[in-house]
Amino acid sequence: MELYITELSKYVITMLMALYAYESFAVFRYQEEERRSGIYTRQNFLMLLIHFSCFLVICFETGDMSYLFFYAFQQAVLFATAVLFHMVYPGANRLIVNHMCLLLSVGFVMLTRLSYERAVRQFVIAAVSIAVVMVIPFFVHKLKFLKSLTWVYAFAGIAALTVVLVLGSYTYGSKISYTVAGVTVQPSEFVKIIFVFFLAGMLCGSASFLQVCLTAVVAGIHVVILVFSKDLGSALIFFVVYVLMVFVATGNPLYLLAGTGGGAAAAVAAYRMFSHVQVRVQAWQDPWSAIDTGGYQITQSLFAISSGGWFGLGLFGGTPQSIPFVEADFVFSAVAEELGILFAMCLILVCVSCFLMFMDISMKLNDRFYRLIAFGLGVTYIFQVFLTIGGGSKFIPLTGVTLPLISYGGSSVLTTLVMFAIVEGLCMVKKDEEHEVRIGGKGKKAGRKKTEPKNADWKNTGKARGESRQERGDADGME
Repeated sequence: MELYITELSKYVITMLMALYAYESFAVFRYQEEERRSGIYTRQNFLMLLIHFSCFLVICFETGDMSYLFFYAFQQAVLFATAVLFHMVYPGANRLIVNHMCLLLSVGFVMLTRLSYERAVRQFVIAAVSIAVVMVIPFFVHKLKFLKSLTWVYAFAGIAALTVVLVLGSYTYGSKISYTVAGVTVQPSEFVKIIFVFFLAGMLCGSASFLQVCLTAVVAGIHVVILVFSKDLGSALIFFVVYVLMVFVATGNPLYLLAGTGGGAAAAVAAYRMFSHVQVRVQAWQDPWSAIDTGGYQITQSLFAISSGGWFGLGLFGGTPQSIPFVEADFVFSAVAEELGILFAMCLILVCVSCFLMFMDISMKLNDRFYRLIAFGLGVTYIFQVFLTIGGGSKFIPLTGVTLPLISYGGSSVLTTLVMFAIVEGLCMVKKDEEHEVRIGGKGKKAGRKKTEPKNADWKNTGKARGESRQERGDADGME
């Protein structure tokens, strides 16, 4: 009986995920949040079923029903998150909250299957992070001086990265974190957000050549520090975000071409300077020739993705533990192996839907500063998704970045939740702008209405005078 339930669950979970992905794009048929409420409710229901079905399979496969208690705690936190965001911030975007909860639930499922201890730790970090970020939309909405702190963002980001360069500990050849009071922090994750605020502050007023050059100098300092720390994945994200934000702010394609050329030259230089980059490029070109050394990770990842098939081998049916650092860098491969390629493709579509909503919010904002922030955070999010999935599937060389909200990593989870909360605050800013436009329109209408009666009286008076003249003329003629 358990075998039948486990086998049937693969198709049920995939179907539910496909329906959720469909609803993620059906939202864009409507512009008003009120008309989307039915879609959001169906997404909540589908999310609940996906989460429950996965944990039910885990209980059947392990024979340990205590996992349901862990599921209950997770569901309580995710349900409270969806409800509280809607109650506290009625002007917020529910699609972003739903995607945030779904991605967290998928991460909890995979980490529970891979390492129960890490899953519990990730859950605690996520729960605390959600409680912290609940106040961020309020501050983004109310604090109007954020655009005046441009150089504060620059110095804070450079200082945080410099501390890691000087005092950070090596993790597999790269200085990416340091430990304070037993807590390991990866500052580059948080600096990504500060960096977007800095770029938005620099480019929201003037986008002249001199301003772009000054911005390039400060952005270059960030990237150079990351390169010296050998955190090349983060350096690549910073560089791409800078190039695209400058292009959007100026509308000049020459900046995009110059950035592309500069990025290509920097990639060649990094290949010649760092041996581990050469190993990753070789593993990307021909992993089978170095399957026992540098190509082991990528070959195991490809084995996992290909063995899963369309509907997967089922939770605990594959061997994702054979991939080194599967919980962090290759969690997408574990998803494809045990939940199936169709599920993995739907997961990508959910991430794309989230990015499109970021862009939709960005385009509807009138304030240039907030518009650039929404755009920059959207690019940061989707490019990190691209690097993780592309590296694990051999589409691009490995970069060692995590899949947001799914991979194991406290700093990554907290940073992504902060990004989502900032965008929710921008939604409230957008609501204020729309309200001001409506009030302004009503004021203009009222002004026109006040002048209409006088004009109408003047016209009627003139008409009456004309009629009276005609009447007098007729009377004279009769006489």
